[in-house]
Amino acid sequence: MSPEIRQTFLVSRTDAIGDVVLTLPVCGRLRQLFPGCRVVLIGRTYTAPVAAACPWVDDFLNLDDLLKQPEAEQVAMLRACEAAAIIHVFPNKTLARLAQKARIPIRIGTRNRWPHWLTCNRLVALSRRHSPLHEAQLNLKLLQPLGAAPEMPLSEVASLVRLQPAQPLPAPFQLLLQERQPGQLNVILHPRSRGSAREWGLDNFVHLARLLHQAGHRVFVTGTAAEGEELAHWRQANAAFLAADLTGQLSLPQFIAFIAAADGLVAGSTGPLHLAAALGRHALGLYPPIRPMHPGRWGPLGPHADYMVFDKPDCADCRAQPAACTCIRAIEPLAVAARVLAWEPLPGKE
Repeated sequence: MSPEIRQTFLVSRTDAIGDVVLTLPVCGRLRQLFPGCRVVLIGRTYTAPVAAACPWVDDFLNLDDLLKQPEAEQVAMLRACEAAAIIHVFPNKTLARLAQKARIPIRIGTRNRWPHWLTCNRLVALSRRHSPLHEAQLNLKLLQPLGAAPEMPLSEVASLVRLQPAQPLPAPFQLLLQERQPGQLNVILHPRSRGSAREWGLDNFVHLARLLHQAGHRVFVTGTAAEGEELAHWRQANAAFLAADLTGQLSLPQFIAFIAAADGLVAGSTGPLHLAAALGRHALGLYPPIRPMHPGRWGPLGPHADYMVFDKPDCADCRAQPAACTCIRAIEPLAVAARVLAWEPLPGKE
């Protein structure tokens, strides 16, 4: 590969927001390996704002829009990228087949996905399920065919998890956050996970909200519109402890800007937790010890990222009933509040 040519690399991660955030180091590492290169992230419609907020990403290719086209047009769109390589961080056999038809010179996938044997010409031995490595470290292994080292220290990986708001925070939300008094924290609680993680429980979150309110801090609850409907009674019953209920009120670009202007966020292993960590805010994740959900694999990465996990070798008893996971619920609200109360207020980035 000639360094004089501005090469283009396609990075495919077509699943959830948190997964995309933990793929950002792949984009950053490509910039280090090939200075001046162009990085295009391939993702789903709902993850486009994450790509827009990442300084390592030059463009976004929407897989949902791509797949609406006839196959000949799909191939033509990929070929028009003039990519030197495509890295299939998340396996998608349709996209892998299209990349092959587009004759992208280097097509990287994992050896343990059989469609990659038919469509990729660089295969990496990578088993995620039982690996002791963090998800972001595992993603970086796919850059080995491009000359990257097989492993990177987690501290270096964390420095490549970086986001900045692509849009300013609307004035009403700026004013809402600016109402705090000196020394007060603006803390976001994101109680739901949309089934992507074990949940701490609404009773624990309201206990935490009460403790933070009593300590003189300001609590904001966030979530989707659908989650807002589920939480309506809970929010009404606990309105006295909340500075504002923002469920269903923020688009994803606005939510990113709101997190960036707050002090921090508490949540399970969800996309908002990883967004907060990547934005450089306090991000406190609540995890079960069960593999592969534990924080060693999925913990947030950022300068103020932290997590709490119940001290138990493995919550195997909870495997049969994920919704009733006693291990994550055993994390005490008082302990979580103590961790949050140790936070230093951070300057807003709105």
